[in-house]
Amino acid sequence: MEIILKKDVENLGFTDDIVSVKNGYGRNYLIPQGLAVLATPSAKKVLAETLKQRAHKEQKLVDDAKAEAAKLNGLEVKIAAKVGEGDKLFGSVSNADLAEALAVNKINLDKKFIT
Repeated sequence: MEIILKKDVENLGFTDDIVSVKNGYGRNYLIPQGLAVLATPSAKKVLAETLKQRAHKEQKLVDDAKAEAAKLNGLEVKIAAKVGEGDKLFGSVSNADLAEALAVNKINLDKKFIT
């Protein structure tokens, strides 16, 4: 019996995988628990469309990230900070400081994405 997994199932597969299982396991456990649906031709068509839309969204995210990376490539950012003897920095330069300096250069990047 072929089924489409709706959730990750240990030792079987991940969400949206089409897997073959024994009839009893599919009918008596996976489908009633809401872990899977029967892999009918219409369900496979819906799954293919969902995966296509997801791939399109992911590609858009990758393209946006590459555009942001191109903006950052070769950019020099200067952050003013207090230093002591021997050019030792007092404190540290934080994510927020860097995000603020990038905002001056019209690059909006949330501080939680800076590591």
